Amino acid sequence: MRRRLRESGEGVTFDFAPMVDIVLLLLIFFFLTSSLGARQSALPLDLPRASTTVQETPALPIVSVTQDGKVYLNGKETTLTKLGGQLRPLLAASGGVVGLRGDERGNYGTVVQVMDVVKRAGGERLALGTRAPAGSGQ
Repeated sequence: MRRRLRESGEGVTFDFAPMVDIVLLLLIFFFLTSSLGARQSALPLDLPRASTTVQETPALPIVSVTQDGKVYLNGKETTLTKLGGQLRPLLAASGGVVGLRGDERGNYGTVVQVMDVVKRAGGERLALGTRAPAGSGQ
């Protein structure tokens, strides 16, 4: 019993459009997730430990104070005199909440000055940045 293969003029085709759609969606997903994770670790601060932690809100303006007293707004270096003007437009989007991250061994006086500038710029509440306690698995 021999079988003969039919010879037909049609070849097997492959539709690339769904595959391209999936690849583009994966690229968009990875771009978005990688940019959100980079914001948290933009500055190498040694944050103080706290027994409870809360996840960061993406629309929250973050003011960071390094150990040597440099001030950063959303990862870009600024000065105390410029900070108030830069914060005002961001406060409307965040509902008056500002994230404050200060190095554990930093100058407490600079942190207090930043808090004063935030208050004068219209900030109503501060979200203090901390890290999870040792051994908590976070």
